[in-house]
Amino acid sequence: MTPKDPQAPALAALAGLIADESRAACLLALLDGRAWTAGELARRAGVAASTLSAHLDRLVAGGLLAQERQGRHRYVRLADARAAQLVEDLAARAAPAARRPRTLREAGAGSAMARGRTCYDHLAGRLGIAVTDALTARGLLRADAGAGTGGTAPGSTGSGGTGTGGTRSGGTGSGGTGTGFALTDAGLGWFASAGIALDRRGRRPLARACLDWTERRPHLAGAAGAALCRHALDTGWCERIGSERAVRVTPAGAAALSGLLGIEHTALA
Repeated sequence: MTPKDPQAPALAALAGLIADESRAACLLALLDGRAWTAGELARRAGVAASTLSAHLDRLVAGGLLAQERQGRHRYVRLADARAAQLVEDLAARAAPAARRPRTLREAGAGSAMARGRTCYDHLAGRLGIAVTDALTARGLLRADAGAGTGGTAPGSTGSGGTGTGGTRSGGTGSGGTGTGFALTDAGLGWFASAGIALDRRGRRPLARACLDWTERRPHLAGAAGAALCRHALDTGWCERIGSERAVRVTPAGAAALSGLLGIEHTALA
């Protein structure tokens, strides 16, 4: 008999953590990158607080969530960027069942999420794709063919930016990164000139492709995607809408994105 793969039990256990609608609802809600209380997540998942508490215990024990307590409240968030990436990738590959919105409010929320949203700590939706397309068209970002993401970056032929030299995954080497996207040397210069500081510490890739679940194309994630999203929110280029992950581009943001990347306002509508 062929011996069982030693990783099989761990993979099955991880799949079991996510294979519950209430736990899946919590993980998707936490993709906004913020900490939620157990009560807030219980209302989102539509279950009793006592039931939700048991679900959270499993997710924390399984390493997908981190928690902290402040007074009576228990706050949880996704454990790290790797946990967020796992949830993002699974959500993008789980084709949602097509159905009509039940209310005008639901239709409006869905439209806003498709237009622009945060995907853990980076920009997604049409906004995220527009930014990724613009960075690629200017030779600031290129596709990394070694990642196996199912295609090249939007607007890219897979040969990289024109006249930009090498690419960077973390600032210490050039060539492919295996993460789907790589910043070119010109891209590093663009981030610096735009005043967007890149966190190049740790093992997180500088640029990574994340499959967008509404646009079905990859948008920019990784440390560069996080820095750009943080800068957009901190400077008022974008603002959050309500309690969902949706964001909208402000007039100041539209002007900045047009001036820095040539993104037309119509691409953000």
